[in-house]
Amino acid sequence: MTEVVLYKTSDSGVIRGFRVSGHSGFAVAGEDIVCAAISMLVINTMNSIEKFTDDRFDASMDDKDTVISFDFKDDPSERSTLLIDSMILGLKTVQKNYGKEFLDFIEKEV
Repeated sequence: MTEVVLYKTSDSGVIRGFRVSGHSGFAVAGEDIVCAAISMLVINTMNSIEKFTDDRFDASMDDKDTVISFDFKDDPSERSTLLIDSMILGLKTVQKNYGKEFLDFIEKEV
């Protein structure tokens, strides 16, 4: 299962970062369309924030442990917030279409 942890501020609920880990297990590696969809949505969001905003962030990808981490250094701009919201919409659509046994969300306060 792929786990998406969303780090939200306790006061305003703004997403300050996220961590995506694990394989969905929908199909064998190389043929897993759920993992491919998740990866595409997450990486595209990170690239879009870098390209279309001035927000500063730390990001890392560990292919061996299958972990992607992303954290804003400051409060995210409205553009970044919209991009993150769009990513979450896409991920929740994947979860709705393929099932909670392949993709799970956890929210943590920061």
